[in-house]
Amino acid sequence: MRDQKQRKAEFGDFQTPIRLARAICSLIARIGFHPVSILEPTCGTGSFLEASLETFPSVRHAVGFDINPQYVAQARQAIAHRRLGASVEVRQSDFFLTNWSEIGEALPEPILIIGNPPWITNSALGILNSNNVPTKSNLDNFRGIDALTGRSNFDISEWMIRRNIEWLNGRNGLLAMLCKTAVARKVLLYAWQKRVCLESTSIYVIDAQEYFGASVDACLLLVRSNPTNRHEERKTCPVFRSIYAQQADSVFGFEDGMLVADVKAYLTWKDLAGAGFKGWRSGIKHDCSKVFELRVEQGDFVNGFGNFVELEPQVCFPLLKSSDLAAQARKPSRYMVVPQRTMRDDVSRLKLDAPKTWQYLTEHAYLLDKRKSSIYRNRPRFSIFGVGPYSFAPWKIAISGLYKKLEFVQVSPFQGSPVVLDDTCYFLPCQSEEACNLLYELVTSAPAKAFWSALIFWDAKRPISAQLLNLLDLRALARRLGKERESAQILTEWQLLQYPERASQRLLFREETTEDEGELGTNETETAGHPTGALT
Repeated sequence: MRDQKQRKAEFGDFQTPIRLARAICSLIARIGFHPVSILEPTCGTGSFLEASLETFPSVRHAVGFDINPQYVAQARQAIAHRRLGASVEVRQSDFFLTNWSEIGEALPEPILIIGNPPWITNSALGILNSNNVPTKSNLDNFRGIDALTGRSNFDISEWMIRRNIEWLNGRNGLLAMLCKTAVARKVLLYAWQKRVCLESTSIYVIDAQEYFGASVDACLLLVRSNPTNRHEERKTCPVFRSIYAQQADSVFGFEDGMLVADVKAYLTWKDLAGAGFKGWRSGIKHDCSKVFELRVEQGDFVNGFGNFVELEPQVCFPLLKSSDLAAQARKPSRYMVVPQRTMRDDVSRLKLDAPKTWQYLTEHAYLLDKRKSSIYRNRPRFSIFGVGPYSFAPWKIAISGLYKKLEFVQVSPFQGSPVVLDDTCYFLPCQSEEACNLLYELVTSAPAKAFWSALIFWDAKRPISAQLLNLLDLRALARRLGKERESAQILTEWQLLQYPERASQRLLFREETTEDEGELGTNETETAGHPTGALT
């Protein structure tokens, strides 16, 4: 049973229901596309092939592929009675070893490339020890920090759909693929950045729970390619709430080298974008809450194991987490052990400076040494991340990165000590209450929220990030609000306050990106969605 589950996950083996395949083919017919050729690179048991042959009498050639020989047999059986007037073939083949250029060139136009590739990441396949991955695993040739922290991690479906779009470049055809919504956006970003000739694109939201039993935001991605209409190339994508919707609910697009969630709103507020005054930081990352996070009982610290511990007060700081910020809680109920003040600090100094804390960490080394994040590699034992002088700024403006709302909280010192935040939070460090009040007024203003709202994809796993917050130029915002003179001195002082540790913050932002990309967990339900390594 375990082997079956692993294989199911490894190949994203969740077959597309025939009723969904038929509804999608009907949609394609409604928009006026009538293919002569059908290509399904991962056909599974053949639902899309069957539905395509039912829906499009114009089809003269249809070919499907799957790595699973049993599915190939089922697909052949499913379309056996649909071959009238068309050449239909189902082959057993590995997607990553197939000569797709040769196959595509042999198909007459217009071509419909349709399917449902696996919804699993290359890193997840690595954990499964799977060979079902492309030879080139660093999709965008990331180097250094980006490669180290896993930014190069990607969905297998993203890799496949990119190839599908490349096959259509310069040809008359339509791509119709089921995938995670985040994957669809990344594929379009790639195509727009690479200037792939696309006539039009659209996204239709599907209920993945209904069709696949999967708790994930998913969609049908349609990409139309027509070399005769190059002048009509657009870099916008309407989003429909279902495959039956007649009108789009929103339009996202590609502006200034990035994806924006609402093109019209972004064009209204884009003058606030810039690299001027910014400074959003990520909170402290430790990856072992039972050791690093403490609560107070009867005046003593208690760790996550329920054990009373005695530590030096200079390494314990009041802590707020995302749940506290979401609840607008300003009074910390927990503390964090912070063994470093900067990333350059040698933790072993605690042997002399805070021997009780050093002993405590040493006693739990069996847990701390097993922390999996790559950012701890080649670092001193017991290191944390995202810590610097900014972590100990007395005042802060903070926001949760987990909760999907633009609500900011002013954080004041607690019992004479600066409050620290964990890495699910983002914050602006402030040296005074006056600066905190002014910056709070700026970031909670209507223009600021309108600017960020134009950029935020609320269906993303973590829609708010430090990278996104830092796209707003605070000086441009102050100018827009008529507070440039009032804020000039504070912003200048703030800019002059140099905060090192940029490298560690950059690492955290990369980790953040990776988490956003990994929208599916490891349990079976979340991995659901799709067809086999050759899928449906």
